[in-house]
Amino acid sequence: MNDLNTFRLIERISNLIRSEERKKYAAIGLQPVHIQVLEYLSTCNRFSDTPVAVAEFLGMTKGTISQSIQVLERKNYVEKSQDSQDGRVVHLALSAQGKQLLDELKPVDVFTQAQAAISSQGFTTIEAALNEILIELQKANNAKSFGVCHSCVNFIQVQDHYLCNLTHLPLSQNDSKKICREHVLADDKNLSTKAFL
Repeated sequence: MNDLNTFRLIERISNLIRSEERKKYAAIGLQPVHIQVLEYLSTCNRFSDTPVAVAEFLGMTKGTISQSIQVLERKNYVEKSQDSQDGRVVHLALSAQGKQLLDELKPVDVFTQAQAAISSQGFTTIEAALNEILIELQKANNAKSFGVCHSCVNFIQVQDHYLCNLTHLPLSQNDSKKICREHVLADDKNLSTKAFL
């Protein structure tokens, strides 16, 4: 298994999920970071509910987290309180409204659809499973696959050279191994496991 290919698959899947989250959360006036803050606060203990702890957990700057907390506070999703022992320490907690919002938010629908589509399939490698997840996410999201030429329905091998049936232009061997925005996955099952790589 190629570690770089696995990394690229995870990165592409993450990009698709984040894209869907941005659309979903924008509809309620929030960004993904706001939901991440709420999710963290719903699971952390009383020693870890400070803005500094939130920033450390999410790997973000204190400034970014401070702005996010202000947004969540204005929308009544988060409540602040001072520490009873040390007045300089601020604790954060979900409000009733914040808890309700998290209860209403479901995992991104396209991910749920993709998971259902592949749950019955057996995979021998992580790479094959991730590749199939990516394909299903792209289908569910109507996203362009950006797959490699040689796995595309428009890829044609004629004797000793390659052609793109969409553009009617020749392809070099190097071209056939690169990703293309016009990619449409071929139905051939042997190709589908290498659509992205």
